[in-house]
Amino acid sequence: MLSWRLSNTLLADFCIDALSDALGQWGQPRMFNTDQGSQFTSQLFLVPLQERQVAISMDSKGRALDNIFVERFWRTLKYKHVYLRAYSDGLSLLKGLTEYIQFYNYERKHQSLGYQTPAQWYVESWTCYI
Repeated sequence: MLSWRLSNTLLADFCIDALSDALGQWGQPRMFNTDQGSQFTSQLFLVPLQERQVAISMDSKGRALDNIFVERFWRTLKYKHVYLRAYSDGLSLLKGLTEYIQFYNYERKHQSLGYQTPAQWYVESWTCYI
């Protein structure tokens, strides 16, 4: 998870903030994949990618397997964290999600990544291209 935001709307602004943060912190990808939600198909969201000439890939309806790693992350987050807690408000939810994503990225080893954390795998993958 390179960047994320919490929102209770489907507006594009929080997605644009997360995209800007990811591009600023991690650099420009060759391709960006997302689903066809209205926040991801808005010109406000697409323009930063188009200006950087990033290839844009959008999943078709009913194609959750196109983005299986992200879909699996959200399932894990819900079942191993959110559903086990009764957050009373948005602030405590934000704090809890921040702690879980930090754990997921930097402490939790993943079998599919050769028992590395996502952060270890990501840094190792990028050094191959430098």
